[in-house]
Amino acid sequence: MATMEARVAEHYTSGALQTAISAGWKKLRAVSDAAPVDQLAGVDEFHIGGRPATEMVCERMELAPGMKVLDVGCGLGGSARFMAGRFGVDVEGVDLTPEFVKVGNELTREVGLDGKVRLVEGSALALPHEEGVFDRASVFHVGMNIEDKHGLFAEISRVLRPGGLLAVYDVMRVGEGALDFPVAWAQDQSTSFVASVADYQEAAELAGLSVQAIEKKKELGLEFFAKMKARMAQSGPPPLGLHIVMGKDAGVKAGNMAANITKGAIAPVLLLARRG
Repeated sequence: MATMEARVAEHYTSGALQTAISAGWKKLRAVSDAAPVDQLAGVDEFHIGGRPATEMVCERMELAPGMKVLDVGCGLGGSARFMAGRFGVDVEGVDLTPEFVKVGNELTREVGLDGKVRLVEGSALALPHEEGVFDRASVFHVGMNIEDKHGLFAEISRVLRPGGLLAVYDVMRVGEGALDFPVAWAQDQSTSFVASVADYQEAAELAGLSVQAIEKKKELGLEFFAKMKARMAQSGPPPLGLHIVMGKDAGVKAGNMAANITKGAIAPVLLLARRG
């Protein structure tokens, strides 16, 4: 039987990401004069809120040129490339899914950031790094696939330097009620481990992290899905969009996520914590 991590990686694997992104990017380049990193944002910022949410999180991370940043569960590396390009930091991303890492490193080379961003395959519960080597760490929509929140925070705390700051932007439980599936991170509840804000705070504090802020972003989530629905109704899927990474049932997943937020069961939440 496959391990839980193998099942999670399989959920995100399509086998055709490089081809789909290359085709979409070619179409987008023909009509957009935006910077390459910005052109890719629609497909590689795989979290609720997309690029605006990434900007919101990064603004709270107190980033400065030359800092070393770890992006845990980096996916295709969109957030890592944004941080490196905008703030001049050096970013290492870690992700379970080999296809994400392979395609993400190729995209990084294509936009000329391979000297600032490196993506590696690995587990968030066994990070391939020495202790105390990162100034900052980020987690964008990752914990929903990890049951062991204590292990997740312990590993991140281990690799952060004293005083280092962690920003977690995850989907968390904010109310009762069963979730509608499938969603972006899971086809059913067997690989979904959405936890409460209190669970996250407890795990962070037990790992030696001091929680600085907790901010629920329900309205951001509802606005994101409303705009996505309106765009799809008006002009269909864009050349580069999250439908490429979510697969054929992307519309169903997006609808269920919006419904789960609307009924008050979940919300995207920002948690900031500093290593003591």
